[in-house]
Amino acid sequence: MPSSAESPALTRRPAPGPVPWIAMYHSVGDCSDDPYHVTVTPDRLERQLRWLRRRGLRGVSVTELLTARARGAGRDLVALTFDDGYADFLDNALPVLARWECTATLFVLPGRLGGDNAWDPLGPRKPLLTGDGIRRAAAASIEIGSHGLTHVDLTRADDSLLKAETAESRAALEELTGTPVTGFCYPYGTVDRRAVEAVREAGYAYACAIDPGELTGPHVLPRVYVGQNDTAVRLFLKHRLHRLRRRPVEGLR
Repeated sequence: MPSSAESPALTRRPAPGPVPWIAMYHSVGDCSDDPYHVTVTPDRLERQLRWLRRRGLRGVSVTELLTARARGAGRDLVALTFDDGYADFLDNALPVLARWECTATLFVLPGRLGGDNAWDPLGPRKPLLTGDGIRRAAAASIEIGSHGLTHVDLTRADDSLLKAETAESRAALEELTGTPVTGFCYPYGTVDRRAVEAVREAGYAYACAIDPGELTGPHVLPRVYVGQNDTAVRLFLKHRLHRLRRRPVEGLR
């Protein structure tokens, strides 16, 4: 007869929890010239946050959401993420977030401080936050995470570049902000097991993808794209379908 230490009931891993709802934004501003559909206007963001709050949901950082989930709470929380660190975040997104008592996670590129989105060949060129701008966002209770150093596809990076984009970007941001950086976001959303392992070895507690496929866990969190065309009806459908289509995430309660 197996001992109690060998009992399947005692050794079974906890069942994964429901997939968290993590919204993916980028730029907040003029979307009249937006070939990649990465921009929402401040008015649209306002309406989207109003929709959340009227349904008893609150936008928070990824860390706050995961911390709540770890203690069995947080079903009323939605994580808001903003990729690339566009300079318009300070003037256009931050005031709207504050009005609706929301926070967010801002994924930035310490290797492109004060630069622009040169990785988008069709443009238009959008300025990125400077170091001072990132510190201002952090001072406003926005979580700062890494989007890599320069926005490259990690699945195509050699070992040296992979380490720079993960470990070195984290070190640079911690020096810049004076606070721990625990979150990472895969540029372009592309991810494979090698990239996941590099992010984990760099010391990040979590990482955001878009559609991680068969990969699962806190270092490949799936997200929902939110854009200018997402009205109340579309948000409702995305919120429902995300939970129905995504598998539970291993390692989350």
